[in-house]
Amino acid sequence: MALLREPLLLLSRSGQVKRLVETMPVSAGIVHSYVPGETNESAVEATAGLVADGLHVTLDHLGEDVEDLAQAQATVTAYQSLLAGLAGAGLARKAEVSVKLSAIGQALPAVGGRSGEQIALDHAREICRAARNAGTTVTLDMEDHTTTDSTLGILRELRKDFPETGAVLQAYLHRTEADCRALAYEGSRVRLCKGAYQEPETVAFQSRLDVDRSFVRCLKVLLGGQGYPMIATHDPRMVEIASSLVSRYGRAQGSYEFQMLFGCRPEEQRRLAESGETVRVYIPYGQEWYGYLMRRLAERPQNLSFFLRSLVSKK
Repeated sequence: MALLREPLLLLSRSGQVKRLVETMPVSAGIVHSYVPGETNESAVEATAGLVADGLHVTLDHLGEDVEDLAQAQATVTAYQSLLAGLAGAGLARKAEVSVKLSAIGQALPAVGGRSGEQIALDHAREICRAARNAGTTVTLDMEDHTTTDSTLGILRELRKDFPETGAVLQAYLHRTEADCRALAYEGSRVRLCKGAYQEPETVAFQSRLDVDRSFVRCLKVLLGGQGYPMIATHDPRMVEIASSLVSRYGRAQGSYEFQMLFGCRPEEQRRLAESGETVRVYIPYGQEWYGYLMRRLAERPQNLSFFLRSLVSKK
């Protein structure tokens, strides 16, 4: 699948291919398997369905690496509207939001004396305030390794006023075990995932085995600490290991949670929830769904081959 990374990245930037995908019945089914829609209304509707099944939710308004301040502010407004919708539907107790700082200005050049980091921090504060008013929380998504220090710095500033703000750490980075130790304190919510960006070997483990080993080491730190670990994995083996470690560290259900992507292993999501576990489903939505879809297809060869056959037959 590594050979397909570059072609998929090229496809992810093609508006023409996106328009073609949107009109294809087969691919449209694939789209809705991973992204419930483009609007706040569709996101709230999907959330209601999952909550009715006993699941929790975190919502990501898709769009990253914004190019101007107006785009960043539009993303903030979208989150504010979403949070109002969740509160109005009585869903805020079971649904929070995930925010990529690059979508709210982190990489922008200085504007009016404010750096991109300051712009992102100010915007994140607006979203955190809206979340608190709605009765829920925010988690800061992590992106490629060049933004890790900036993201953790913004997190520290946010937690002064909004200590409930969640963090994300990626197990494939060499630094992450140390970051887990720094964040495993009381009240600290930390999502541990394996990591989805293509990173150099100087900063990240390259083999699946090494990443898995790092994930387990990091999970031990978080479960042994005083914070609230959010275990983000679809890997059956990692779920089994996590369940074993939960028992070893004497963790009660509700003092941690499992997280999985919308459309990935829904039966397992329900099974864990029915056993009493807190399971949170990550729902991406919005008009910038196409790049996200390409990454999901790359992760699942059967879906990718199905999609490509359909694309060829459409031409």
